[in-house]
Amino acid sequence: MEKSTVIGIVLGIFAIIAGMALKGASPAALINPAAFIIILVGTAASLFNAFPMEQLKNFPVLVKKLFNQEERIAKEQLLRLFVDLSQVARREGILALESKLEDIKDPFLKNGMGMVIDGMDVDFVRDVLDADIEAMEERHRNGALVFSQAGMYAPTLGVLGAVIGLIAALGSLDDIEKLGHSIAAAFVATLLGIFTGYVLWHPFATKLKLISKEEVEVKRMMVEGILSLQAGDSPMAIESKLLVFIPQKVRELLKPKPEDK
Repeated sequence: MEKSTVIGIVLGIFAIIAGMALKGASPAALINPAAFIIILVGTAASLFNAFPMEQLKNFPVLVKKLFNQEERIAKEQLLRLFVDLSQVARREGILALESKLEDIKDPFLKNGMGMVIDGMDVDFVRDVLDADIEAMEERHRNGALVFSQAGMYAPTLGVLGAVIGLIAALGSLDDIEKLGHSIAAAFVATLLGIFTGYVLWHPFATKLKLISKEEVEVKRMMVEGILSLQAGDSPMAIESKLLVFIPQKVRELLKPKPEDK
C-alpha cells in the first residue's frame, strides 16, 4: 500500500475538522448532502463532458495506482541483472541469453531482450523500445490530466454551490436564525470544492506524474542495458553506463566493502 496517500488524506481531513473546531465552528456543519452532491457529482459531470469514455474507464486503475505501490524491479537489481547477463553473453554468446528469458517477468525488458537475441538491427530495437516508452508516457499524461482537470473544476463548483445556498438563504430573510444557518451551509460547498481540488485532485495528479517519471527512468535504464548487451560491451562498461541511473547515495551502498574484496 502507498502509505503517503492514506496519510495525506487523513491529515487533510484532520486539518479541516481541527481547524473548524479551533475557530469555534461545528464540524457537524460539514454533514451537508447538498454540498457533497454539487461538488462530487458536479465534478464527475465535468469530467464526463471533458474526456471521452474510453479515457475515463481507466479512472479506477489510476486510483488503484495511488493507493497500491506497484511492484517494480529496483534499479540496483536491474544493474546486477545486466552485469550477470553480460558475463553470460561474453562467455557463451548472445544466443545463450534465450534461456534466461523465462526468469524475466517484466514484459518491456523481455520484449527488448527477445529482439536482441533474434538479431534485430540496433536502430530498430531502439526505435521500438523508445516508441513503447513514448506511448506509455502519453497514457500517463492523459491519466494525470483527468485529476488535474478535476482539481480545476471542483473549486469553481464550490462557488456555484455557495451561490445556490445563498439563493436558498435569501428566502429566509424574515427568520434571522434560519438565515444564519443557511449562509453557513452555503459556504460548505465552497470549502468542499477547495478541499477536494487542492488536497485531493491536484496532489493526486502530481503523484501520478512522479510515478510515471520513475517508471520511465527504469525503462530508459533497461533500454541502455539491452543495447549495451547487443553491442557486446563488457560487464564493467555496462555497470558504468547503468550506474548513472542510480542516485549517488545508493551507488555508495553498491560499492564492495574492503572485506568483500
